[in-house]
Amino acid sequence: MQVDTILQSKGPAVHTVPTTATVAEAIKTLNDRRIGAVVVVDAKGGVAGILSERDVVRNLGGDPAKLLAAPVSTIMTSTVITCARDTGVSELMEQMTRYRIRHIPIVEGKALVGIVSIGDVVKRKIEEAEQEAAALKQYIAS
Repeated sequence: MQVDTILQSKGPAVHTVPTTATVAEAIKTLNDRRIGAVVVVDAKGGVAGILSERDVVRNLGGDPAKLLAAPVSTIMTSTVITCARDTGVSELMEQMTRYRIRHIPIVEGKALVGIVSIGDVVKRKIEEAEQEAAALKQYIAS
């Protein structure tokens, strides 16, 4: 199974914020959309970073008011692990485990075409297991 299979079922929607957005604006997007991460994009729409709930929490130890007014680019993760549509889900899971991340943007060339979360992967794996179980039951019954 490839990442494209997951994107086909969940859709290509990716919530983004520009590098100039404040941390408060990014947090509002996270809350309004009920998501765990937003992709930070540069002026050309390319992936500049990713901001997760973890990034926000790690930076709350200082002055929270100053943090909220700061540009998202100051606390985002700028080294972003990405993959392509044709990446295998097993490889995607291995990357999530190795880098301890829960969201991976999907890119084609430099264009952002989707995002996959660990929840998306788990949901797809459960669906796959259920389909296999149903096929085995049908095979046994026939």
